[in-house]
Amino acid sequence: MIKNLSLLSLLFVLTCSSLIAQEAQFPIVKGFGGIYEVPEATERPDPSLEYKILIDLITGTETPENVNRYVDNVARLMNLHGLAGVPKERIHVKVVVHGGAIFSILNNEKYQERFKVDNPNAPVIAALREGGADILVCGQSMIVRGLKKEDLVEGVEVAHSMLTTATTYVPQGYVMLRF
Repeated sequence: MIKNLSLLSLLFVLTCSSLIAQEAQFPIVKGFGGIYEVPEATERPDPSLEYKILIDLITGTETPENVNRYVDNVARLMNLHGLAGVPKERIHVKVVVHGGAIFSILNNEKYQERFKVDNPNAPVIAALREGGADILVCGQSMIVRGLKKEDLVEGVEVAHSMLTTATTYVPQGYVMLRF
């Protein structure tokens, strides 16, 4: 009995250690949004489906020297689908940035002017784009904050507004998530 209990304890420790020791994976957005395999998960994305996701990114960061956790969360979302076997070509992500999150997509020069540090979000935005996400900014939010397209990280496109982008893509089957 004690021998079996010791063996069971050892197996438990080894199993927990392997889960704890697991390294983050980045199947779609390289280097950002690290996620972990959950072997016992029975609810998983279906690799045969097309995923259309519209992210309403409004939340800024309280610590400008760190990556906005909601920007990183977009990378996590994409990587979670990829880890489940959904091909990159079946994940259609549009991120519309407005409100306080707009400062996360400033180019390095404008970010330094505002926060006195390099923009830690710029590499994440580039990796998201490389992973297939479209990054858009609400034109109305830009005007209110006195920003121009050249003030933004390279590759960010300007939308008429967050509201009209939502009313355009939701009827096309995009699920809207708010971060």
